[in-house]
Amino acid sequence: MVKGGRSKGSETILRAWRALGTRHVFYGFVFFVLTTLILSANFLPERVNVKVGEVINRQIKAPQGTVYVSEVLTEKERRQAANRVDPIFKIDQLVVQEIEQGIGGYFEEISKIKNDEEMTDEEKDVQLKEKTGLDLDLATLAVVRETDLASLNSYENELKKIVRDNMRKGIQQEAIDSTLQSILMSINSADIQEDIKPLLQIIIKDIKLRPNLVPDIEGTEQRKAEAIEKVEPVQVTIRQGEKILGDGEVVTEEKIEALQHLGILRTHFMFFSVIGLAGLVLASYLLIFLYLYRYNREIIYNEKKFILLGLLIIVGLLLDKGIVSINLGGNSEISSIVGFMVPTAAVSMLIAVLLDRRLALFVTAILSVFVGVLLGSQLQYSIVSFIGGTAGVYSVSKISERTDLTRASVYIVMANIIAILSVILINTNSMRVISFGVVIGIINGVLSSVLTIGALPFLENAFEITTNVKLLELSNPNQPLLKRLLLEAPGTYHHSVMVANLAEGAADAIGADPLLARVGAYYHDIGKLKRPYFFIENQLASKNPHDKLSPNLSTLIIIAHVKDGIELAKEHNLPQPVMEMIDQHHGTGLVAYFYHKALESEYGETTNEIDYRYPGPKPKTKEAAIVMLADSVEATVRSLQFTGHGRLEACVRKMIKDRLEDGQLEESELTFKELEDITQVFVRVLNGIFHSRIEYPENVIREIEGSKDLGNNDKQQPAED
Repeated sequence: MVKGGRSKGSETILRAWRALGTRHVFYGFVFFVLTTLILSANFLPERVNVKVGEVINRQIKAPQGTVYVSEVLTEKERRQAANRVDPIFKIDQLVVQEIEQGIGGYFEEISKIKNDEEMTDEEKDVQLKEKTGLDLDLATLAVVRETDLASLNSYENELKKIVRDNMRKGIQQEAIDSTLQSILMSINSADIQEDIKPLLQIIIKDIKLRPNLVPDIEGTEQRKAEAIEKVEPVQVTIRQGEKILGDGEVVTEEKIEALQHLGILRTHFMFFSVIGLAGLVLASYLLIFLYLYRYNREIIYNEKKFILLGLLIIVGLLLDKGIVSINLGGNSEISSIVGFMVPTAAVSMLIAVLLDRRLALFVTAILSVFVGVLLGSQLQYSIVSFIGGTAGVYSVSKISERTDLTRASVYIVMANIIAILSVILINTNSMRVISFGVVIGIINGVLSSVLTIGALPFLENAFEITTNVKLLELSNPNQPLLKRLLLEAPGTYHHSVMVANLAEGAADAIGADPLLARVGAYYHDIGKLKRPYFFIENQLASKNPHDKLSPNLSTLIIIAHVKDGIELAKEHNLPQPVMEMIDQHHGTGLVAYFYHKALESEYGETTNEIDYRYPGPKPKTKEAAIVMLADSVEATVRSLQFTGHGRLEACVRKMIKDRLEDGQLEESELTFKELEDITQVFVRVLNGIFHSRIEYPENVIREIEGSKDLGNNDKQQPAED
């Protein structure tokens, strides 16, 4: 029972392992753990464990030199700059408006009571005191009753003007009483009726003034921010052997920061730091996975490419870690810029060439963050790493030959020098450091290019990836298969060259891969090397071996060249995309000539069309479909007796239409618009090859021939097209 259970459990594990998703999770976990371990090396136990405020009982010296921007000292300078900023005040216009509204409220109530004709004077006096809340004496009440509304309005406006004039410059809380006295004095000196002034003074006293000069918090903070922004980062230079802490000294934040940048602070494993680092790594890998899922799922589904991407990141980090550990002696300033040597561009270029250029840019950004972590979370190293890596990606975006990788080092060197010098000039003006930075930039670019050139062939073969560099090598006429094709099947060779020209132009017109289309066309008919003289383009003699064979046997020989081509491709290790184009360039097309010949024979009634079709598969990619169309179009056009423009275009359109109606293009994702573009390219290229020539009149021909017979005196040649 136990044995059976174990067997069942083993099968379950095996099925899970065979599942692509499960394997990817496993690979991703391995890459995540390795990356975290590499980056967390800086968090392993060290020699010193001190805290702020603690009194040290021994002397601590710097084991190596370093230059860093002190956040502690910079923050201290910023606080001092902010504290030196005087507070800003502003006038709150709403305060005066509210006071004016209050004054208007008193006069509105007074006017309302005065206009009530149903009340007696005694009742109005009572209402004036109750409604307004003002402590008015009888004399003032009498004056109010006798004053007309127009005058009251003018007194109201005058009182508001007095208030505005006295509060125009703004008053603070401590100036309320003096401002009130100033307003009362302004009322006394105002050019208005004397007996109405007590009313205005009572209103002002009752309304309770408020300060309108209030702190401008936003403005003050803006001033402080400007003052903080003007503070230059405080750079600290520590030389090897310099005393950091002495016996009996109190540990300060500045000393703690220095110990951190020297990497000698921790004496225990920084658990929470590693947890945070693991979170950063996990987030980075999730972003890469989401990017792949959104823009390049092929790499997710292709196990080898998925592993290659992870390995490139891991190996790149290990290489960076090794370079970071280089010690260039006691000069702290020079030692601090060794980190600029990390060859992120090598990983970026390899990903761009082997996988995808856009993915390379995205991974370059992630790697630059990791480089910053490796070098003490300093942004300058991340910046230089990202600029160099980005330059590497763009420098290999269009490779026409392997030497372009060497030329890429020049672009990387230029980008590195600019980035490194910019960062160094921000922190120092030492000509020695600047000179050494230039050297570091050159080393970085050359090292990145050397690593890329050296690793590329091994990675291409190990992970069976077809790069443009590989395709360029295969397009060389000196390749063994192409040389054999030229010597043993010259007609097929020239046909393949013509097909390549057509395919390359068409692929470029619709945004497909023109280089892959060209190389696929070069090799699509290599299977004809096995029996070259059974194909009409290689039949130099007048006899055709098919004349002695049955249509069925001839068809088998013709169809076999696809299988023979695959065998030759495997024997010579041709890339998978090229083999697929060899396999698909006829799809399930009909060998029409021998099929119709069979129909006309005595066995026509028993002839089955499927026996005269290629086994397939149909073209799966645009490039394979283009090669199929170019192959059939070139062969058909070459057989035309008259190749005028109109007939040539009609022939091209007919051939493409036939392939379309036969269902040969249904799996290639070609659109009708793209088919029209392909047609136009085919016609243009073929017109350049099969163009009409000038037909000379017979008398002109006789004159030309006669001039030839005159000897070499005139040395004139007939016009040639």
